[in-house]
Amino acid sequence: MRKPLVALVGRPNVGKSALFNRLVGQRKAVVSDVPGTTRDRNIDESEWNGVLFDVVDTGGLEIYQPKPTGDVVVSPLEEGSRDFVPEIRTQAMLAINEADVIVMVVDTIQGITAADEQITDILRRTSKPVIVAANKADNAARREDAFEFYGLGMGDVFPVSSLHGTGTGDLLDAVVAALPFKPGEDFDADPDDGTIHIALVGRPNVGKSSLLNKLLGQERAIVSPVAGTTRDAVDTSLTWSGMPITLIDTAGIRRRGRVEPGIEKYSVLRAHRAIEQADVVLLLIDAIDGITQQDAHIAGMVQEAYKSVVLVVNKWDAIEKDTFTVNTYTEEIRSKLAFMPYVPVLFISALTGQRIHTVLETAVRVQEERMVRIPTSELNKIVREAMLRHAPQTKQPRPLKIFLAQQVRVDPPTFLFHINDKSLLHFTYERYLENQIRRVYPFTGTPIRFSVRERKRTPKSG
Repeated sequence: MRKPLVALVGRPNVGKSALFNRLVGQRKAVVSDVPGTTRDRNIDESEWNGVLFDVVDTGGLEIYQPKPTGDVVVSPLEEGSRDFVPEIRTQAMLAINEADVIVMVVDTIQGITAADEQITDILRRTSKPVIVAANKADNAARREDAFEFYGLGMGDVFPVSSLHGTGTGDLLDAVVAALPFKPGEDFDADPDDGTIHIALVGRPNVGKSSLLNKLLGQERAIVSPVAGTTRDAVDTSLTWSGMPITLIDTAGIRRRGRVEPGIEKYSVLRAHRAIEQADVVLLLIDAIDGITQQDAHIAGMVQEAYKSVVLVVNKWDAIEKDTFTVNTYTEEIRSKLAFMPYVPVLFISALTGQRIHTVLETAVRVQEERMVRIPTSELNKIVREAMLRHAPQTKQPRPLKIFLAQQVRVDPPTFLFHINDKSLLHFTYERYLENQIRRVYPFTGTPIRFSVRERKRTPKSG
């Protein structure tokens, strides 16, 4: 089950981005010192009352102004689909269609505008829960003004101040109450039907569609179309060597500054959702271009989602090669993606079919690694030996003590360490422990999640 999605919609300059930052800032985010994982997109995770959900900032909806025809003013509402700039309407509908809850953001200073009413008309046609956030309610007078927005007929109105954070708690209570998922549900878990979900992601023109077509043309594949539940694309189901697989295709992810208005603006959102649905991600890289900053950025997206990944270097047939070419390329990839050294690298050509057979083989192997569970006794033996080889360094007078290590889940592999003091466990020592675990259990292609819990031992009474 995926995490629910909350979309912020509204006209320009009502403070959607400020509210977005406030909502995702409510969560005590874990800051990673691992390079390459910096976020640069308009979707992020939030948490409230134990419920995790994603929030997306949709950008301002531009409205066509009414145009006079003789002495008659043509109402935009009468124009139907011509009310809005087509690309902007498409953007809004993509976000609305994928959202579980919609937060319509309005401006208490300006009050109800024609644009607000037209956006309300669109939202009223959906079956999604809509909550009105009256932003910029920075004082008592403006909070009173916010009640004007009950005139939109969209239900409860929540006066908020993105600047000061006031009112956001009540807003989040309403959002969580409207979500289809409740506290305690595991959003990562899907019904276990044995199907491996594999997403193809990457920049535009790296060969995702060519690879998809080539994979579907394999002799052992039995192909049937399966409609996606949260995407307007059609995912593809196939049976490979007796194993059910669903391939999830995605649009190319451009750098943020190069994203065009319209459908493309939400390619990042749709790719993010595809990654979230996947067990294994095939990250395609163009061999001609080499590894780019955008490739590293997409890899960071995959790692943040704790998904397993296979790096697929496509168009290998177009490269002039010598004895050292593969090693040179591999070293460059390892250098620029140093934050995921555990990832397998394949060199293929979707055009000629070169090494295509290794793609699904490797993806299936990586998924198997993702489901490996280490017995508690063996895990603690690995940790003890690691600490004997290299004791943790600390400036504090007392040493770090790890009382117990447990693997508490698979998919992704998650380890819980019971320790004496969280402040004594530096992130570099976590990386060291991870490397020691991988020496015995490689977890090929799969990120490892660490969690720590303080367990203070009470002194024995004399």
